[in-house]
Amino acid sequence: MIALVDYGAGNLASVRKGLAAAGARFHAPAGPADLDASTGIVVPGVGNFAAASALASGWRSAIADRVAAGVPLLGVCLGMQWLFETSAEAPGVAGLGIMKGTIARMEAASDRTIKIPHVGWNSLSIVRPSRILEGIDEGAQVYFTHSFAAPVTDDTVATCEHGSTFSAAVELERVFGVQFHPEKSGDAGLRILRNFVACCRNA
Repeated sequence: MIALVDYGAGNLASVRKGLAAAGARFHAPAGPADLDASTGIVVPGVGNFAAASALASGWRSAIADRVAAGVPLLGVCLGMQWLFETSAEAPGVAGLGIMKGTIARMEAASDRTIKIPHVGWNSLSIVRPSRILEGIDEGAQVYFTHSFAAPVTDDTVATCEHGSTFSAAVELERVFGVQFHPEKSGDAGLRILRNFVACCRNA
């Protein structure tokens, strides 16, 4: 059973539909203790990084404990940003810190050819093979909506270009993050969710 963490940061309904389409069994845990029997964890989210402050120490430690026990974790959009140490959007709010680095604001172009927020379909550049992107082709189109983005690091498995290059997907052992919304990204997004569900079954 996959735990879909509701911390008030939105888009839960669409993620539920995506997980259901991917064949997942899931529940919304009422508190950190409800993660104990979970075979996977999804942290979704949209909006300001400050919303992650709702994932206070109880949630943070419970999620970290399950990850340490080998349970797969997927962060989506704001949930991916939360995997990093902190964000320039809310400097006083700590991320989970599994991924090293700081989330930075994307820069608009002075001639308005690059607009922020980055909203709409864009292509993925695959950096290296990964479980979360298995079966995803170079240049696959996925759907983004964000103003801040993660740096390219050793954990980056796919990048995207919007004014500058940023991490579109990251993977470290059984921890995965996607800056885009797989639940709104058609066949490619559904394949990514199915890949995560498979990781949870095989953990």
